[in-house]
Amino acid sequence: MHSTTIKQALNEKEGFQIWWRLLRPHTLTASFVPVFVGTMLAYIDGSINIILFLAMLIASMLIQAATNMFNEYYDFVRGLDNEESVGIGGTIVRDGISAKTVLRLAFIFFGIAIMLGIYICMVSSWWIAVIGIVCMLFGYLYTGGPLPIAYTPLGELFSGFLMGTVIIGISYFIQTLTITGTVILVSVPVAIFIGSIMMSNNIRDLDGDKENGRKTIAILLGRKNAIRFLSGLFVIAFGLTAFYIIDGMLPVWSIIAFLSVIKAIEVIKKFQGKTKPLEMLPAMVATGKTNTIYGFLLGISLLLSKLF
Repeated sequence: MHSTTIKQALNEKEGFQIWWRLLRPHTLTASFVPVFVGTMLAYIDGSINIILFLAMLIASMLIQAATNMFNEYYDFVRGLDNEESVGIGGTIVRDGISAKTVLRLAFIFFGIAIMLGIYICMVSSWWIAVIGIVCMLFGYLYTGGPLPIAYTPLGELFSGFLMGTVIIGISYFIQTLTITGTVILVSVPVAIFIGSIMMSNNIRDLDGDKENGRKTIAILLGRKNAIRFLSGLFVIAFGLTAFYIIDGMLPVWSIIAFLSVIKAIEVIKKFQGKTKPLEMLPAMVATGKTNTIYGFLLGISLLLSKLF
């Protein structure tokens, strides 16, 4: 399929939209959700500093966006992306933006996140700096370095743990200066949904990734089993949520998070019987929405439990 047809199929527009696509906005909820949930957990246990919350939120989203840019840059450099690639910003291969410009912008985003991180450390604890540097390092190594994490079976684990559990933990800690076992346990379903976004991405890109020597979970399991594995992850995440509600770790209000089950079922249905990346793109987008709906409603449920 010619790149012009791909642009039309994906409804890719010029101007500001080029740079907006580079951020891969559908993935940014993976940074919003954990900060929101972690902060709401802190609100239940005391109070929140709104400025700290906003600083953490912006820094987290900048790191996520920069990671997406590193992905765009290194996949292009390694020859993995071309004009027909689906699921990328397409800024380099279809829009003609210099690869060095994309890399430079990624480092600028990292720089701004570092400045916000310094403020967060000054207000809370300098231990956050150590964790933040590690997160940024893994954000770079996810697709950069000699052995990119995204090319191994560990991509989902790292993305889920770092963007889910670690970010929720940091968001809670900077507000309370402590951490609890409940916070870690509640973070697990969120981490699973974030990891599922990468899993969904790898199912869509399975054929191309296999040709380029990647060893993702989707490739090791095969597409049908990978879809079953993804559905299993959803079941585990919702099962843990139900258990936490029954156990009292989450408020009864958290039942509203189960509204995201509808979107999760949609993900599996949109994957079934599909083999081409463009056909599976709606399933990929629905996975991101599942995480967004679940995380947002979970955070709202925590807020409601504090207010009522």
